[in-house]
Amino acid sequence: MKALVCQTPGELALVERPDPYPLAGEVLVRIRRVGICGTDYHIYEGSHPFLAYPRVMGHELAAEVVDAPRGSALKSGELVIVNPYIACGECVACRKGQPNCCMRIAVLGVHRDGGMSDYLSIPERNLYPAGDLTADEAASVEFLAIGAHGVGRAGNIEGARTLIVGAGPIGIGAVIFAGLAGGRVTVMDRDPARLADAARVTGVISWILADAHAAAAVAEATGGDGFDVVIDATGNRASIDAGFGYVAHTGHYVLLSVVRENVTFADSEFHKREMTLFASRNALKADFERVVAAIRARRIPMDKLLTHRTTLAGAVTDLPRWAHDKSGLIKALIEVS
Repeated sequence: MKALVCQTPGELALVERPDPYPLAGEVLVRIRRVGICGTDYHIYEGSHPFLAYPRVMGHELAAEVVDAPRGSALKSGELVIVNPYIACGECVACRKGQPNCCMRIAVLGVHRDGGMSDYLSIPERNLYPAGDLTADEAASVEFLAIGAHGVGRAGNIEGARTLIVGAGPIGIGAVIFAGLAGGRVTVMDRDPARLADAARVTGVISWILADAHAAAAVAEATGGDGFDVVIDATGNRASIDAGFGYVAHTGHYVLLSVVRENVTFADSEFHKREMTLFASRNALKADFERVVAAIRARRIPMDKLLTHRTTLAGAVTDLPRWAHDKSGLIKALIEVS
């Protein structure tokens, strides 16, 4: 089979590899679509903290069942959504029903080879029937589920003044699901073009430019109160640190993004607000189901989210270009024929 391999940072190659052989409990699938994620760009650039090269990237996947084990509910030819978080099923998080936080998690395309290839062998429990979804829609479920999970971490946000910081694909997903949850949504980003993209895709009309005047703009937008819910989707330490100052007294702060550095904040301000701080990691099956239901109800503007396309061969040059030039880019898909 063909596979797109990141050999070392900055070096991609389309290579021939043996077809995978499914182990017990695994299903052999043919990859149909791969969404290119910020994680993939970070791997290509050499800035991902949990990676050993060479690596086949790709964890936003739609696939077609080729061979399922005897007794499986999946059928040959069936389109499936891939949950890329391979959990151990035994650790404390798994025992609590939160495999997204598995102590020994292996994420496709990060800890083990992912889906930028013709075929992949995956545990059956990580495959969800796509039903009437298209391959494009099925490949988009995972990244939207990240945003949906982050919104869910904040609890009931109906009527809450909600600030989403970061207008990349994950942030836009959070905007969509915060709106569906009844939040009164404002978006913040340092790039005016990204704010314009977020407004075009989601219809949100309230935005703040993340510049030297951001704190004053937050105060003005909220009558000096701050936001009831702040969700950071930037992956930028300075942004995360600043976000503590945007949260209202008794408010909730969700860190949807992750950074390698230590996050710092004024403990006195944190306590004065009696703020609640949440981490948000990966997504659960329930989040995937929430996204699928929203897509089926036509509440996700898929035609505006999916902006760029390529092939496995084309990605050798397209992915490096998009890593540096994201003009008009929200989500790129690799079509695997």
